[in-house]
Amino acid sequence: MPANYRNFRNSVPWLILSLEALFILLFYFLFSGDGTSGSGVSYPAFQDVNHMVVFGFGFFLTFLKRYGFSSTGFNLLIFVIGVQCSMLTEELLFLLFQRTNQNGLKRITKGIMSMAAVVISTGAVLGKTNPLQLILMTVVEIIVFHMSKCINNTFLKVPDDTSMMHVHLFGAYFGLAVSSRFSEPSPRSEKNASTPKSDLFSMLGTLFLWVFWPSFNSVLVTNKRKVIYNTYFALAVSAVTAFVLSVLTTKDGKFRMAHIHSAVLAGGVTVGYAAHSIEYPWIAMILGLLASVITVLGSHCLQRCLNPALQLHDASGVHFTFGLPGVLGALAEVVLLVIKNWSNLQSLGYLVVTQLGVFCQTISVALVTGFITGLILNLKLFKATPVSKYFDDQFYWEVSF
Repeated sequence: MPANYRNFRNSVPWLILSLEALFILLFYFLFSGDGTSGSGVSYPAFQDVNHMVVFGFGFFLTFLKRYGFSSTGFNLLIFVIGVQCSMLTEELLFLLFQRTNQNGLKRITKGIMSMAAVVISTGAVLGKTNPLQLILMTVVEIIVFHMSKCINNTFLKVPDDTSMMHVHLFGAYFGLAVSSRFSEPSPRSEKNASTPKSDLFSMLGTLFLWVFWPSFNSVLVTNKRKVIYNTYFALAVSAVTAFVLSVLTTKDGKFRMAHIHSAVLAGGVTVGYAAHSIEYPWIAMILGLLASVITVLGSHCLQRCLNPALQLHDASGVHFTFGLPGVLGALAEVVLLVIKNWSNLQSLGYLVVTQLGVFCQTISVALVTGFITGLILNLKLFKATPVSKYFDDQFYWEVSF
């Protein structure tokens, strides 16, 4: 064990210091003042998004009984690195395409929102990656996500606030592709399990995410009240449906925390794509119901059928928590677009093809780059974690059990 600690001492601190030195240098040359355009982002909204990603996702991933320190600690580490990398990447793309700069508060908010994709991807490989691999995955994913979003904005003419909602879709499928390159844990592993205490902390993260999700969906849009309104009702219905389906799908007819933990958020993920264009709350409520159904039923089908067939281990169920609801949301956006523009058949075909193109481009880029990233992270250079040390804080932290 001491030899492994020395290996990380010789690599992780120096990688972090090198990245931070590079960030400071680039910030010196690229950022001057606070930008020129108005932000449209208030400080309370910024706080909500910040709390959501740091507290919400930090605790959301603490369900493993011996991986709590790593779930919260590594989440904070990659978050502070990733936000800086996100702001720099977007600024370079702004300069490349000669766009108007935004002020500092909006820059940071978008950087935090971009990190949601990375944190979701981290959930797919939770407990199987070391800090060195997580940092490299964060940098690569942030750069690729912004490039994918830039393609959507520049060539497919998707509004910036809409393309940002693809963080769920991108993060889920990037993480699944990375996870496919890591060894599966032993079926008999006692550490790949939860306890009532770890489930309680994880549910605390879910509550943080549930409360702040309307701010996440509305922070960049103009008509914030409509988006908040629709998001809240979608979340409410998905939560109700999660409790109903949990009782109906368990053998003993009791609530299962794993169902509540995942499905109550599904409505917020799904409605984020089209909340700005939903005119009636009952539409958002139907989407919340469908999203929760897909999440609960998807957890049964994927974990029992698809994942074993693909030899894929999705550590925290990001596929049915964020991926499938994201797919539903993207398709719902297309359907609502067709209904809204049904009278204008000349432009309808172009709009539908564009939206489907955005959807396919996002998933394709996430899968391809995630697969390549997974191959790179498994090189001997990056000291892959032994399967016997999966899901164990003791490999990285000073702990006492």
